[in-house]
Amino acid sequence: MTPGEPGTRADGAGGTRPVPRDRDPEGRARNQRPRDAFGRPLPHGAEGVERVPDDYAPDSAEALAEARRLLGEERPFHAHEVLEARWKTGPAEERELWQGLAQICVGLTHLQRGNPRGASALLARGADRIDRYGAPYETVALAARELAAREPGGQDAAAAIAKIRALL
Repeated sequence: MTPGEPGTRADGAGGTRPVPRDRDPEGRARNQRPRDAFGRPLPHGAEGVERVPDDYAPDSAEALAEARRLLGEERPFHAHEVLEARWKTGPAEERELWQGLAQICVGLTHLQRGNPRGASALLARGADRIDRYGAPYETVALAARELAAREPGGQDAAAAIAKIRALL
């Protein structure tokens, strides 16, 4: 399969059907499907929540403020999209910071979706990327590691989201 070509998906009758992939001219994935408040893809044409535009390029203050706002609305998937936009458009020396913060938000998304193992992995991975950036990020990293180490099912997603938001 080459960039821009469709993939395949089970058709429910034992076969597969082609599925067109949303790609930019360079072949990078661009999923234009609408999403719900938890970031789960909805069928094409369904009513979803507003998404971060592909060309969004926030500065660091704007990215943090918008991520905090979205976390305050318990929308960590969408906060991840904002932080990802900064990681892709910001300076190279900050790439690990923004990527780590985005991974922590994806970990919070997994908590919301009831996937504690996925949450633990992403929270820990994000923490490993950000703690070398100093205050307040080493505190965020510590909190993410504490969340990652909790017993599966022993995490309250809303409380975890609020904790990370308060530290950003």
